[in-house]
Amino acid sequence: MSSRRLQLVWSIKQAPQAVLRVAFASTDRTRVNQHFGAAEGFAVYDVTPDKATLVGVAEFAEEAMDGNEDKLLAKVGYLSGCAAVYVMAIGASAIKKLLAAGIQPIRVGDVDAIDDLLVEISGAMRDGGVPWIDRALAAQRKDDDRFSAMEDEGWQG
Repeated sequence: MSSRRLQLVWSIKQAPQAVLRVAFASTDRTRVNQHFGAAEGFAVYDVTPDKATLVGVAEFAEEAMDGNEDKLLAKVGYLSGCAAVYVMAIGASAIKKLLAAGIQPIRVGDVDAIDDLLVEISGAMRDGGVPWIDRALAAQRKDDDRFSAMEDEGWQG
């Protein structure tokens, strides 16, 4: 399977406390318009309560929809670190693989604009009330608390 990937690297500065990495199955990087298993591309964003930043794009070769479970592994692997992936449709085996990797699959009803979804995610990060976002942020805070405790203990070498 051939694929093309682009990672955008930004300067390392003080990161905001709340950042969710979210992917969108898209052929044009503007709309969610792909079935997960047959997705030819993903746009990946880091989303904060204030903004969203494109951090990566992947393109995958066109694949048959049925009978090729290997296609899922490369896609789930690429999405590692994402809190969620938005798709037009998704099969049961893909849902299981994504959930096992800690990635929430989210199916949209119609072709949705990625910009509109990013605004919704940012708003939900500020206001709460969206279960998958609340869970992802709570898990992030738990990890941050653990690392802060380790830092407070200091390094004895």
